[in-house]
Amino acid sequence: MIIAVNKERTAEAIREIGAHPVSIPIFANKAAIEPLKLLQVRTPAANVIKQEMLGVGGDAVTPVGCIVNKDKYVDVLLLGTRKHYRLLAAKLAQMNFFGMEELGREIERYLAPQRLVTRLADGRVLSYEKMRVMGILNVTPDSFYGGSRLATVEAALKKAEQMLAEGADILDIGGESTRPGSEAVGIVEECQRVVPVIEAIRKRFPEAILSIDTWHAQTAKAALASGADILNDVTALEGDKDMAGVLEQFKAPVMLMHMRGTPKNMQSQCDYKNVVDEVACYLAERAAFAESLGLTKEGIILDPGIGFAKTVEQNLLLMRDLKALTSFGYPVLLAASRKSTIGAVLGNIPAEERLEGTLATSLQAVYAGAQLVRVHDVKENVRAIRMLEAILK
Repeated sequence: MIIAVNKERTAEAIREIGAHPVSIPIFANKAAIEPLKLLQVRTPAANVIKQEMLGVGGDAVTPVGCIVNKDKYVDVLLLGTRKHYRLLAAKLAQMNFFGMEELGREIERYLAPQRLVTRLADGRVLSYEKMRVMGILNVTPDSFYGGSRLATVEAALKKAEQMLAEGADILDIGGESTRPGSEAVGIVEECQRVVPVIEAIRKRFPEAILSIDTWHAQTAKAALASGADILNDVTALEGDKDMAGVLEQFKAPVMLMHMRGTPKNMQSQCDYKNVVDEVACYLAERAAFAESLGLTKEGIILDPGIGFAKTVEQNLLLMRDLKALTSFGYPVLLAASRKSTIGAVLGNIPAEERLEGTLATSLQAVYAGAQLVRVHDVKENVRAIRMLEAILK
């Protein structure tokens, strides 16, 4: 009799066999192929890497024509276990040509044990031993989902209390809709919407973690001064050049999202050769920029920007391949709640009927190894996520 074993529980299966405890991680590292894609490698290096991977017992996929150096740069797909990659990294570390030393260091960083956390300016630490859920508080009259619109401070307080009771780890407060085609709101009006809400929630719920959803530096400054803990910038710090100074002043963590153009025109900018690779590279570059401002990995969160300058198919590809973002060493956020892609997939249903589709996206975030989801319906998402986490553990 043969019984298939779920690869996620390989270490447990090895333990059940009765292997020596010391050997369990050794066997587990040999058990699962982890495909890794190397982007824009010098072609001679790609050929060397192919041979070195074969030498350590793995393999590497290179393009047709690579062996004759048809192109200057190529992508390479490594097919190996963590054991193979450790051996490969050690070999590349000795090769100071074609950029292979740096490739070796990148592989070593990927293999290094990581404990992702987000450190707030007041010293509190948000850890990710479980998926964290961010509740959406839209202090706007025109958000795409009518059920999320909050017209008064009292309504926002009531919703905040409900979401915190239902298990929200973060409350994300926004005063400007960024739905496709939306018009920008003046900074004065945006501040008038969000600052009183932040102040009221901070006073009523002093331990709550609050995020301000804005790309305007003045609004971010006012919100952070009023008690917000995290900046959620849909432009990844590109929209307002003064945002860098705000982050430096308040030492706040930042969520960096991928978008092209502005909410008004972004859906005309959906031309990608490979949307997953391009979004991943963009966010890695923006994270490096944020670190150049003095932030650390504990102050940066990545968001692929579902629905922002992407088609339905591109959004689905990003959610399917969300794991592409989890290799950089930063927490990853998926914000797909009730968005139009869900409506399109399920038969052009309205936002009011997209709860079940949203739950599916949140569960995919768990499978992909992401750390946070941003949702309208906290209770339902928390329950679905905790059930899946229990099954997987």
